[in-house]
Amino acid sequence: MAFVKFTIDGKECISDEENYLVEAARENGVYIPTLCNYPGIRPRGSCRICTVTIGAGTFTACTTRVAEGLEVRCATEELEDFRRKMIEILLAEGNHFCPTCEKSGNCELQALAYRYRVTVPSFPYMFPKREVEAWHPKLLKDHNRCILCKRCIRGIRNAEGKVIFAFAKRGERIAINIDPETSKDISDDLAQEAMDLCPVGAMIHKRKGFDTPIGRRRYDREPIGSELEA
Repeated sequence: MAFVKFTIDGKECISDEENYLVEAARENGVYIPTLCNYPGIRPRGSCRICTVTIGAGTFTACTTRVAEGLEVRCATEELEDFRRKMIEILLAEGNHFCPTCEKSGNCELQALAYRYRVTVPSFPYMFPKREVEAWHPKLLKDHNRCILCKRCIRGIRNAEGKVIFAFAKRGERIAINIDPETSKDISDDLAQEAMDLCPVGAMIHKRKGFDTPIGRRRYDREPIGSELEA
């Protein structure tokens, strides 16, 4: 293990050189927002919310490893405006009805919208016609809420180590579906893990809703990232 020194918005930081910027920043008390990244899962840079500036270039912090002398800019006005616009696009291109969603209060997209004070997107709502997969005995897949972050594809495996979620179709019709064969014998624990892994309300564990009342949920009392911004 070798440690390197670097800076984020002028703050001196230190971390293992094998770490990615998102993880290294968190270790040093700096919050870099992200939707597709999750601890323990190989990063993909799908959502672009964690984009930072290094020198003259922009990079996703979840796929960029730290290095000695790295000077990272994260909280510039330009980057924050970019993140706000990305959140607005995600809200406008799907059908996100927060008041009726099981993940309201636990939803990372909703929490980021509050963080960036997005109440009404500046982009026109697309109101796409998307289906809800309810055929599975343990999982409900709501395509209206899916943001295609790939967390479920990358992070969920059945007892044989096979993926149970996969992409279907292409272009604007692309979707993440439940594989009927590899998902047929999943346990309740794995179904709950899939729901917990999803950053929005696209994956619901059937017959296990609203365990935590609204008002006591993760982001009901403290905004996302606040634990690193004392």
